[in-house]
Amino acid sequence: MDEFSSADWSSKSAFGRLGEVFKGISESAAQLANLVNRASISNVFGATDETNVSGEVIQKLDRIATDIIVENLLKTGCAAAVSCEEEAEPIFSDEEPSSEEKYVISTDPIDGSSNIDVAVSIGSIFGIWRSDTDSPVTNSSILHPGNKQIGAAYVIYGSSTILITATRGDVNGFTLDPTTGRFVHTHHNIRIPEKCPYYSVNEGNAKNWDSSVQKALVDLRSSYSLRYIGSLVADFHRNLLKGGVFLYPADQKNTEGKLRLMYEANPLGFIAEQAGGAASNGLSPILEIQPESLHQRTPLFVGNANVIDKLTKEAFG
Repeated sequence: MDEFSSADWSSKSAFGRLGEVFKGISESAAQLANLVNRASISNVFGATDETNVSGEVIQKLDRIATDIIVENLLKTGCAAAVSCEEEAEPIFSDEEPSSEEKYVISTDPIDGSSNIDVAVSIGSIFGIWRSDTDSPVTNSSILHPGNKQIGAAYVIYGSSTILITATRGDVNGFTLDPTTGRFVHTHHNIRIPEKCPYYSVNEGNAKNWDSSVQKALVDLRSSYSLRYIGSLVADFHRNLLKGGVFLYPADQKNTEGKLRLMYEANPLGFIAEQAGGAASNGLSPILEIQPESLHQRTPLFVGNANVIDKLTKEAFG
């Protein structure tokens, strides 16, 4: 098995300059894994006195993770801009423009942060787009659809810390060895299994869904086993490796959906597609949606392609 220290990512020709971004992500993952493992000791439980652009209270770990990730990505010299859940506006690099390829990165620094105090798996999510070097990077110029991504990644902090990276047609997993601080290449050429044994959804919200979505849920119950952790990365990770679909429909309270298009649905949708799966908002593929705002929300249906296709046709016609 190949071992990667944080410095090794950029040396792998398969990644090219994009490897510098994965390097920044891997450095952040190693730092955050240590914090998560020492959460009770390091006093990273609880909330800050801040709220994000969506009006949600920012957890301590959210703020810490945002600072770590933004710093590590900007110092690679490859990030033209970083946007994330906890910041209302993108954070732009203050480096002088150059002819070298650069990227804009959207991130959910901590997915599922409310679960940390009960030791449930949480994660970090990253979408990566190529920056246009011919013009200045602005708020509007980073709003690319998901099918323009050139890479994506997520980290799951659970029984082990695993970093999943995706480029076009290639998905791989790297497990952090806590004794050395190195990532070991443990999952090669990941493909979603053809058999779909599981579905993942918060059935407690079912009463607020459209009747057609409720009917589709009945069909899922009759065909698959329910597995639901309540942490997006954790549910997605299990389904990626074992087969399954994840659902977060719109409801009466969240009529536009709950998850964020740019830094949750797009990156995971990209990873799913590169692994042979599919992602949809119910009416169209997630990756084809032209974003209108940085913090735009969306319904999400992601996982085994044949099941997603059948599900969305039954629920949305």
